[in-house]
Amino acid sequence: MNRIENAFKNKPIFMPYFPLGYPDLDTSIDVIEALAKHGAGLIEVGLSFSDPLADGPVIQHATQIALEKGITVKKSLAAVAELRKRGVDIPLILMGYYNPMLAYGLEKFVRDAREAGADGFIVPDLPLEEAKEFELALSGAAGEDEALPLIQMLAPTSPNERMEAIARNAKGFIYLVSVTGVTGARTSISEGLGELITRVREHTSAPVCVGFGIGTPEQARQVGALADGVIVGSACVKTIGESQTPVETAKQFAAEFRGALQKESAA
Repeated sequence: MNRIENAFKNKPIFMPYFPLGYPDLDTSIDVIEALAKHGAGLIEVGLSFSDPLADGPVIQHATQIALEKGITVKKSLAAVAELRKRGVDIPLILMGYYNPMLAYGLEKFVRDAREAGADGFIVPDLPLEEAKEFELALSGAAGEDEALPLIQMLAPTSPNERMEAIARNAKGFIYLVSVTGVTGARTSISEGLGELITRVREHTSAPVCVGFGIGTPEQARQVGALADGVIVGSACVKTIGESQTPVETAKQFAAEFRGALQKESAA
């Protein structure tokens, strides 16, 4: 059983996002380790890019600082390998934009990511219709083994045919965007979220995980009542990034969100 399948044995799971290199590389590695060991079931590890179209101001700011401090794809992959050496055994999904991956060399990127210990990829600006080259690179890097998943995103605005196509071919899990627009915490969860999740589940047995707009443990609990995983990005980055003790804050943040979701799974 691969790490992603294993993670979803105890649903719903807490899935924070945090970018490597913010506020600096060493601290970001320590933060991700703390999140992993204090409640996260899976972590979306951010690869920084100068033009992050899907991200709101909090994540844009964090990734800009990471770039100014000298983060690169190569350093990011070395950081993933370091996290594995430290005993982080939950899934680490690389989340980043297509341009830096192409610049690195697609086949080399996928191979090096696999060797570092990554479990899959989320590429917000690579739609299913344009992902053939990436899928070929994934297959080529896998050899005899199972290819790492390219995890697709679905939005409330996705037409039924597209939703069905993405859900039917889903690998790893589905990243369901709960609201339209860029990332960032909202004051409440979307009213139609339950119906949206039901629509997606008609076409797939893959876990359905919800992100965009979840900022508090209570919101996470509400979403966890409906979804298999709860993705928390901007609130995680903002809370930890503003802290004088980011690693301790990461431990507390993970524990609070995991606690809220454990209450939901016990309900």
